Amino acid sequence: MEQRNDSPTRMVIKESEFDDSLGYALLRREMGAVWDTSKDERMINGTMDPELIQRAKERAIRAELNSADGDTCETHDQFYRDHKLLLVLFRGLAVMPITRSVPGRITFSWRSAASIYAFCFYIVSTVIVLVVGYERIKVFQTTTKFDEYIYGILFVIFLVPHFWIPFVGWGVAGQVAIYKTMWGAFQVRYYRVTGTSLQFPHLKMLIVFFSIGCLVCAIVFLLSLSFLLEGFALWHTSAYYHIITMLNMNSALWYINSRGIRVASSSLSRCFRQDVAIECTAAMISRYRFLWLNLSELLQALGNAYARTYSTYCLFMFVNITVAIYGALSEIIDHGFGFSFKEIGLIVDTVYCSTLLFIFCDCSHNATLQVAQGVQDTLLSINLLKVDQPTQKEIDLFIQAIEMNPAIVSLKGYAEVNRELLTSSIATIAIYLIVLLQFKLSLISQQIPAEIIENVKLLQKQ
Repeated sequence: MEQRNDSPTRMVIKESEFDDSLGYALLRREMGAVWDTSKDERMINGTMDPELIQRAKERAIRAELNSADGDTCETHDQFYRDHKLLLVLFRGLAVMPITRSVPGRITFSWRSAASIYAFCFYIVSTVIVLVVGYERIKVFQTTTKFDEYIYGILFVIFLVPHFWIPFVGWGVAGQVAIYKTMWGAFQVRYYRVTGTSLQFPHLKMLIVFFSIGCLVCAIVFLLSLSFLLEGFALWHTSAYYHIITMLNMNSALWYINSRGIRVASSSLSRCFRQDVAIECTAAMISRYRFLWLNLSELLQALGNAYARTYSTYCLFMFVNITVAIYGALSEIIDHGFGFSFKEIGLIVDTVYCSTLLFIFCDCSHNATLQVAQGVQDTLLSINLLKVDQPTQKEIDLFIQAIEMNPAIVSLKGYAEVNRELLTSSIATIAIYLIVLLQFKLSLISQQIPAEIIENVKLLQKQ
């Protein structure tokens, strides 16, 4: 059970399996479907502690909850309520037409109103993008200046994300809907095991800030490029607003998902530590082991659901940063270090794309650090001499589960998202820049007049 299965049809611990994992607790009489409240004195682990009796009664009540029930998930799905605004904006931009059509379930249908709206919006925006794209391609036919070629390439690259929306947005909407629904089931199970509802402090406020910030940043970025770069007319920006906003929102969405995983991990670790201090039993360790496995699958499902979206996202950032830096360095080689508006525009583009790439990699790194660390520290701090043999066995199984299911975010095996991805991207960009600059320098040397070369040779002989 502890071995992760990356099959698309096996993305979550089923409710029946989760209930089976609690069966051992029933055998130890620590959970039950029915309690006789007239029996005030109940033996638990050889004691008559009223606190333990009350905790067991509360667990029995929580055991009646079913994470497969939509109304129950709707009640406990705080994560969806907090980041609902961001999903609405994605739906408004026709990027991710998923809806909350039934309580506790995120769904996707090609025939839904959200999908029909997405098709219409995409058709209209495609016409605008093609018109502006034609104007940008005409630049290649009317100019011989190197810097204008670079700007033309950049502006064409920024139009590319529009054409992959059906592939990286609509094409993965079904998987994203499953992932979002998994959050509701996990939060019900979290409440059943810990007795507390999972909360995400300040998340709703961050969502409002990010939503406004994504729109403002897109406007400021495009207006600054229109002002700094010659030939980029103001009306051309109309084709880029939804694209830049989508890129910003993808970065914000990944941050929110990673933050949700991090908060859930920290909360689970804190509750586990508190419960271990009160009653360290095999049944309790078993419940937390399966809850942690559910969280681990949730982390893996994040990478699998958004694999197409963020694979193309990384490729876009990689190409954009490379071209922008090359253009800026070429300007410096040709005209010296006197920065012009064109060079500043290229630097702004580089900083913008680098920031989005850093956020993407750093958020995943921070989230994966939290998943296993707190729980593992608590397990290793338990004095095995003071617990019984079944509890020792459960502790060993929990540690093995952590080792067999490492906390990583993998884009379906194509790449692991962490800080190493950032450093490897920087190294690859540096290699490409060295090759491109060598071509640039060789072109400059070929353009030097033959008379100057002869004079230099004569001076060397003298």
